[in-house]
Amino acid sequence: MIEETFHANIRASAENVFDIILDFDGQDRWLPKSLAYRGTDEISSSPVVLGTTYREPGFVGVRRGTVTELSRPTRIAFHQPMSLRARLGVVDAAIRYELRQGNGYSEVTESLTVSFSGSARFCEPVFRPLFRHERRRTLRALRVFAERL
Repeated sequence: MIEETFHANIRASAENVFDIILDFDGQDRWLPKSLAYRGTDEISSSPVVLGTTYREPGFVGVRRGTVTELSRPTRIAFHQPMSLRARLGVVDAAIRYELRQGNGYSEVTESLTVSFSGSARFCEPVFRPLFRHERRRTLRALRVFAERL
């Protein structure tokens, strides 16, 4: 199992950061594609609400996510199990953002929990640095975009 926490201070209001994270239709404006993230589609509702579902196709599999927590403007959580190609198992990820308003900035804490089933269990040592890189990349892109607005 992987459990990681990431932090960023973003010079923007918590409301603005919250809105950026939840704008699934506009993610391509701030989050460049990568091997792990190729976009979000099949979004069940816009605007995004608690229970909204979505799909994120990737290089090694497809994530089918659900918004599991939504408390404006302080908490957002997603559950996004990824079925690996060639039926190698499931990488089950949960991501939670907590936002706190500071004086002229937002403190963003992102918690990641990942478990593995099937043959995917043997891939954990490979996935760990990839998840760490992708979460840091996402927070960096969020910070850069939010601070430009």
